[in-house]
Amino acid sequence: QEQLVESGGGLVQAGGSLRLSCVASESIFRNNNMGWYRQAPGKQRTLVASITSGGTTTYAGSVKGRFTISRDNAKNTVYLQMNNLKTEDTAVYYCAGIRGLSRYWGQGTQVTVSS
Repeated sequence: QEQLVESGGGLVQAGGSLRLSCVASESIFRNNNMGWYRQAPGKQRTLVASITSGGTTTYAGSVKGRFTISRDNAKNTVYLQMNNLKTEDTAVYYCAGIRGLSRYWGQGTQVTVSS
């Protein structure tokens, strides 16, 4: 069964850190690039970071230098390390398998940053 399961969200104060994890089914992990999206209330879902199977990463400008995406191929897992969190980072974060215009989505995990 193809699935993505996120964990690691929660409530943190501004300036704090969180690490999100996403365990993917093998078929998704091995055949897709992986990424993290987020969606704040009333806003569109946007790409935060992505990583190719070869380890090439891209970041949204708003998180560059604060967030780090990585993957553990042995565990079919992708991570998002989030440091120096800001209140504007508050959103539901979704793990995604990315292949061209196609997306596999996880169920999402809430990240709330308080001031």
